[in-house]
Amino acid sequence: MLRLHTENTLDREEKIMDEQITTLASLTIDGKGSYGIGASAVPFSKDLYTYLRITDIKDDGTLNLQDLKSVDDEKASEYLLKPNDIVFARTGASTGRNYFYDGTDGEFVYAGFLIKFSIDKKKVNPKYIKYFCQSKQYKDWINSFNTGSTRGNINAQTLGKMPIPLIERKTQDALVCILSSIDEKINKNNEINNNLEQQASTLFSNVLQRSTSVFYVELGALADVKGGKRLPKGISLITVPNQHPYIRVRDLNNTVFASLSNDYEYIDDVTQKSISRYIVTTGDVLISIVGTIGLTAIVDHTLNKANLTENCVKLTNLKKVTPEYLLLFLRSSQGIEAIRKGTVGAVQLKLPIKNIQSIAVPLLRDEELLPLNETLSAIFSQISANIVEMKQLADIRNTLLPRLMSGELDVSNIDL
Repeated sequence: MLRLHTENTLDREEKIMDEQITTLASLTIDGKGSYGIGASAVPFSKDLYTYLRITDIKDDGTLNLQDLKSVDDEKASEYLLKPNDIVFARTGASTGRNYFYDGTDGEFVYAGFLIKFSIDKKKVNPKYIKYFCQSKQYKDWINSFNTGSTRGNINAQTLGKMPIPLIERKTQDALVCILSSIDEKINKNNEINNNLEQQASTLFSNVLQRSTSVFYVELGALADVKGGKRLPKGISLITVPNQHPYIRVRDLNNTVFASLSNDYEYIDDVTQKSISRYIVTTGDVLISIVGTIGLTAIVDHTLNKANLTENCVKLTNLKKVTPEYLLLFLRSSQGIEAIRKGTVGAVQLKLPIKNIQSIAVPLLRDEELLPLNETLSAIFSQISANIVEMKQLADIRNTLLPRLMSGELDVSNIDL
């Protein structure tokens, strides 16, 4: 068991005096940052490199794998990430968002709005840089470039000058060991949930294929299909958490549940009152209808009464079907094809509510449907429990991070 010693103020001040303040660029292999390839994204293909864009990186440094794209360019291989590379978003509301590449997520070519630094493992534990770039100290530095409510852009030269407190290597290694052990458990739970989702999908498809009593009902007869609401003109989302999270298309990531996370933004109390009719409730099924069309998720309890973007609809007041059943249908090949056929528009694609209402949903007789729903409910309950545990682990990690970085928790005596 790891035992962490809390240092007193004097000990901590002495340790801070021993820190060496260096820069990001000085800890890299080539002493500089590199801009990504300026190529257009194309539909995802296993025959092409996966394209890593700003929108694929979440605020917590993990990836959103829901809407991956590829890149088809003869120079793409020159921009492949290598283990111990870290990339930073350099523009827009995502400026400073970053992703540390350790090689476990597959091959990625990084896009032009990202800046890459290749960390030299001889100079620093590379994952120490990963965790530093999730710390409050780092985020405060990024926010210092903001002008009012506008997030400032940042270039490779400025990022290279980022001040980094370089603690002794043994302490770096201990810090990384503690935080990585938490991340490994989170990743394990993610793997378990991916397997559970696959089991549920396979079970759903097999039961429907084997049944001789399948009949079809329009979705509009099984649920009320209601749209979200655009923010009033001149109103912007806020990042300070309150009681009014606002669900956007990008929040329907690669999980079966839409669940509150650090990536969410919020609306103020006054705005909430003006659009309060457009909230979701636990158990609603969401579908994106503009932009990336067909993303789906079930609203969990953490987003009960959250506000919904006009680019999504909610399926609410379900009849004869459970949220799990409806979600699995929408994610099945049959459901995906129905959504594709219902999508209209030449320049701006959109999935109209009336077309959603007319989607034919396969149903089963009660003697087949009830046992299926019972099994699906058990699987999804386990997925939900794993998500809760992952959030708890992430909270522990995020609580430990500043205390470890500041030296408040002494890890120098831990044997690795």
